[in-house]
Amino acid sequence: MKFLVCISNVPDTTTKITFTPDNKEFNKAGVQFVINPWDEYALTRAIELKEAAGSGTVTVLNVGEADTEPNIRKALAIGADDAIRVNAAPQDAYFVAEQIAAVAKEGAYDVILMGKESIDYNGFQVHGMVGEMLGIPTVAPAMKLDLSGNTATLEREIEGGKEIVTVNTPFVASCQQPMCEPRIPNMRGIMTARTKPLKVVPAVGEPARTTVAEFALPPKKQGVKLIDAENAGELIKLLRNEAKVI
Repeated sequence: MKFLVCISNVPDTTTKITFTPDNKEFNKAGVQFVINPWDEYALTRAIELKEAAGSGTVTVLNVGEADTEPNIRKALAIGADDAIRVNAAPQDAYFVAEQIAAVAKEGAYDVILMGKESIDYNGFQVHGMVGEMLGIPTVAPAMKLDLSGNTATLEREIEGGKEIVTVNTPFVASCQQPMCEPRIPNMRGIMTARTKPLKVVPAVGEPARTTVAEFALPPKKQGVKLIDAENAGELIKLLRNEAKVI
């Protein structure tokens, strides 16, 4: 079984977000980048399934420039067998999906996994686009994944409950908790990751189809206004005219 696990390079959740002076790009200066936490569920589960089967390979794929390689090496230290980096900035969801689909098609992977979304843009788009481009099923977001031969059983979250589905390989799935407990690389994994192959390939297809007009931080929180319990009319007035929620 050949697994392709797609990982994103995202700012650490404690990072203070700033933008370039023209507000068109994220300011990377001084920012600590990590593997997208949702992608870690996909990576760990792929490794677990490979280990349970006693055979197979787990390939990590990242669409990014050279500065993403430390986190690619971390994924290799966690247990992936090899890695591919598409040498291009991840400009929009369609562009990223196009790169993933091209690599997946060339490598003839059985299972393509990724997190349900990246924590920087929260787009929840790439997995569906990849499945459509490859003409294979997509299951999202998956909370459980088990394999029996070429048949997978997945549990996915739906409105008001859960749904259990089965699908034959090849397929795409986006992952979330509680699929597994993400692994932390140990010293042996860190040492072996240095010698595992990391292939760099050029981007394919057209440039990004969207451009950023402007980034903006959310407005600062305003002070709290306290209204006497007896003054319900004033509360209703503020909710209607200032908060605009009624």
